[in-house]
Amino acid sequence: MNYFFTVIFSFFSIFTIAQKKVQPNIIFIFADDLGYGDISCYGQKKFETPNIDKLAKEGMKFTQFYSGSTVCAPARSSFLTGLHTGHTAIRGNRSFPPEGQTPLPDSIITFVNILQQNGYATAAFGKWGLGYITTSGDPNKKGFDKFYGYNCQSLAHDYYPDHLWDDHQRIDFAIRDSMYSADIIHQQALKYLKNTGDKPFFMYLPYTLPHAEVIVPHDSTYHYYIWKFGEQPVTAKRRYDGRLLGDYPRASFAAMMTRLDNYVGEIVNMVRQKGMANNTLIIFTSDNGPHKEGGGDPDFFNSNGIYKGIKRDLYEGGIRVPFIAYWPGKISSSVIDKPAALWDLYPTILQLAQIPIMNKIDGISLVPTFLNKGQQKQHEYFYWEFHENDGRQAVRWGKWKAIKLSVAKDPDPTIELYDLEKDPGEINNVAAQHPSIVEKMSTFFSAAHQYDPRWPLLFGEVTR
Repeated sequence: MNYFFTVIFSFFSIFTIAQKKVQPNIIFIFADDLGYGDISCYGQKKFETPNIDKLAKEGMKFTQFYSGSTVCAPARSSFLTGLHTGHTAIRGNRSFPPEGQTPLPDSIITFVNILQQNGYATAAFGKWGLGYITTSGDPNKKGFDKFYGYNCQSLAHDYYPDHLWDDHQRIDFAIRDSMYSADIIHQQALKYLKNTGDKPFFMYLPYTLPHAEVIVPHDSTYHYYIWKFGEQPVTAKRRYDGRLLGDYPRASFAAMMTRLDNYVGEIVNMVRQKGMANNTLIIFTSDNGPHKEGGGDPDFFNSNGIYKGIKRDLYEGGIRVPFIAYWPGKISSSVIDKPAALWDLYPTILQLAQIPIMNKIDGISLVPTFLNKGQQKQHEYFYWEFHENDGRQAVRWGKWKAIKLSVAKDPDPTIELYDLEKDPGEINNVAAQHPSIVEKMSTFFSAAHQYDPRWPLLFGEVTR
């Protein structure tokens, strides 16, 4: 009889183990102001990014991936909430005292909150920009067990800061010019990764590179690029706070990109050393297009590739970004030429973690594409809005892209229309030739934008 019960118990034990969820580790690397053409495998010719290129070669490279916005805070809000900028809680960059930006409200449940509630260890290293530590937007309130880096994206312009944050502890630096913040943040990320335990984990790495200001330690890589570019010193330019920029901004930018590529390589190597590569998804992307501030020179580097516009534009160069998904044994080497967007990561990550999606969101899971299983659903359209520069809106519907400018000042702004299949550079406005398409796009503009009194956008809303 004892033997019988032993057999039954063993059977149910094996069955229970077989039914246990296998939840992957997920590492999300979020570069800052890195343009579509700033990586070798996306066309960069001035410098090389071999570690990122290897992820693209061995993983899945998207050629029509869009960020959530064309500036920092709303892109991050879109990512964490699964909502485009017509719906998400933070739709622009707006300072908030005593430090930081407009906080995510108490009502917002991020996908990281949900991961945390379902057994994931969660950590973020880099730039937050969604609320000071004492507000509703505190990263520890939005799902992160651990946060290290800049709370405020404005202060993150300074790579030699007087302080960073370790959760709620302010870390002060007495000798500023010897502490390059990007290196400090990355070392903290590696330390965390090295010490991960048995729980599945989500690591969010919103690194500041290659955001302005364009400045980097004067190491051998920096001096190599000065020589390679034959760059002459520029001493007249100053940083946003009045301090002098580096004398060689082009060499500095290339060295920043090389540094970021090295960071990616070190993250991948650590994952392999810990023997968890086959259960770890690594994603690399950027928050928006390239910048011109603080020594940035996207024209020299062709940072936006063939696309029109840079950061703060809703033309393709401002919102189309590199996107690479790498997961050995699960994601096959391939190039995906279908459009997708940052708000799709919310349902994608939760589905991979085998967690049901309860909230109403705009995102569509990319799991069928990632794992090549099942039918991939497609968006009817994609939508963006931008709350600076007199207000801007953009819609993509199939091959068509529509843009409206000065929507805060003009009660009836003109709609520009582009055929991205024939004209990916958005050179020829064909609105006059396609009035029915323009009318269709107009309905999308109206449907996608949800009025929020905290974020008035359209003419008439701003005076309510």
